Amino acid sequence: MKNIILILSILFTLSCKSQTYPLRTYTDVPDNSYLKDMNNELNDYVGTWKATWNNKTIYIYIFEEINKYNNSLNIYKDYLIIKFKVTDALGNILFNNTNLSNNDAKIFGSNFKGGTDTYSLGYGDDDLCGKWGLIRINFTDSTKTQLNWVYSEQENWLEPDCFYYNYPLDQRPEPLPQSAVFTKQ
Repeated sequence: MKNIILILSILFTLSCKSQTYPLRTYTDVPDNSYLKDMNNELNDYVGTWKATWNNKTIYIYIFEEINKYNNSLNIYKDYLIIKFKVTDALGNILFNNTNLSNNDAKIFGSNFKGGTDTYSLGYGDDDLCGKWGLIRINFTDSTKTQLNWVYSEQENWLEPDCFYYNYPLDQRPEPLPQSAVFTKQ
């Protein structure tokens, strides 16, 4: 009897193994499923990109994370992360998070917007008093060497202990451009 229960337990466990779905699945999937980049769409974004705005230069470094667990969704997923470095016109580094581990990246992918080729990401920066926003990227050309970037900063509540609490709006840190076209390096 113990052997029968053991065999049934093993068979049940194997039958509950997670299922794999395409990355662009927009319906609910069972817990522990895997949303896989089966068409290798994310790979086109991977690499170093450069843009300029307001006398600043920004370099973004895009990486693909494979089969990573998402706690909030209870699924595994392929997605993009971005690290960045911003310099002023003299080459002084204003922001640099390229030394962070991929798990600590401040820009993390979400998904493609349904029916489009626009990829959405979130930005969260505890080093800048919880600054956060949403980023959308898409290619502007068929060679996929130009990347359109739109950043929508969300209103965040500044605590009095924030280092820029009393700064006028035009003097607060601006780590990311609101819009830019990046060129692949």
